[in-house]
Amino acid sequence: MDSKTSARHNADLLERMLLDGRAEPTYLPLSLLEDITNCFCVDQEIGRGGFAVVYKGKVGKGMVAVKKLSNTFKLPEEKFHKEVECLTKAKHKNIVRFLGYCSETHGRIANIDGKFVMADTREWLLCFEYVPNGSLDKYITGMIIT
Repeated sequence: MDSKTSARHNADLLERMLLDGRAEPTYLPLSLLEDITNCFCVDQEIGRGGFAVVYKGKVGKGMVAVKKLSNTFKLPEEKFHKEVECLTKAKHKNIVRFLGYCSETHGRIANIDGKFVMADTREWLLCFEYVPNGSLDKYITGMIIT
């Protein structure tokens, strides 16, 4: 399967997951999450916090929210794995549905003080069903202005 066919297959899988409420969360490749968020374009940004930025992604006729953890936040790998495990188990009508995760490491060459070194860049992302109407904290604190 070439990369274009693989990308289409992954997008189709994610779209089917959106339609099937019983589908289990799964691994999602970074290339797919980049594609559906337009390479994490600032125009797709819907939220930002101390540890992550959340982007809206388009999957067929549906929408997802992709939470990209900051590379500057040094979360231990086992904590990320535990988070994915907890999100996978959390199923309730009042909890936004977790669709999948991405955990990829890439070697990058970096120039540090005139020396070129190979550095690993870790990408951790979480993908959720998109829920419109803003952030939940605004509803909880009564800050919604209509």
